[in-house]
Amino acid sequence: MGFLEHLEDLRWTLIKCAVVFGIFVTIIAYQLDLASHLLIRPLQLVQAEYPNLKTELVTNSPMSVFTVIIDMCLLGGLILSLPFFLFFAGQFVAPALTKREMKVVLPTAFTAFLLFLSGAAFGYFLLVPSTLRVSFELNQMLGYAVMWTADKYYSLLLWIVLGMGGAFEFPLLVVLAVYMGLIEVATLRKYRRHAIVVIFIIAAVVTPTPDPFNQTLFAVPLIVLYEAAIIVSSFLGKRRSDVTNV
Repeated sequence: MGFLEHLEDLRWTLIKCAVVFGIFVTIIAYQLDLASHLLIRPLQLVQAEYPNLKTELVTNSPMSVFTVIIDMCLLGGLILSLPFFLFFAGQFVAPALTKREMKVVLPTAFTAFLLFLSGAAFGYFLLVPSTLRVSFELNQMLGYAVMWTADKYYSLLLWIVLGMGGAFEFPLLVVLAVYMGLIEVATLRKYRRHAIVVIFIIAAVVTPTPDPFNQTLFAVPLIVLYEAAIIVSSFLGKRRSDVTNV
């Protein structure tokens, strides 16, 4: 294929991604009640522990409700479209890959999807409720009335869920860097302490509350995934060495 043909193929790939994303956004828009019940679930989990916490969100401007709807549609549409995005991307790059490379791409795409879902679920079920819990306790301690707005709540949810989904891709990038020879496993082990410090710095930036509990809750799974990446990279390195020796 020539350069212009590649551009045309890329254009159709982007069009297919946009169409799938548009379809899921439309479905969510027609099922806003169901989407709202699903996204309000972390707040309800916290209310089960604190009956005084009101789960009725409010809006403080005429345009806030539109921000809420956009956040719900974009968040749901992106997560539901992700498997199709990976599939279309795989179709686009497949003709340029050898059989050996295809054996790497397919597991990588599947792993990337699972890691993103795992990170999103971690943020949805653990980090968001923990953040709301800490915020409510601090409000109670200071004697403030809690009246959270819908747009701020959904923005927080969007930030944490997508942020954790993206953060969980970090070990996969490490494994790919080792596989491509960009970094050595020995280097990962040597700079383990530095990596832990960087992870905690990222946690301090990403987590919406400054308390150390939430930052640790964010950092611990990434540290575990970093160690898992070292183990997987070591295995791949030994396997590649065996193949080379044969």
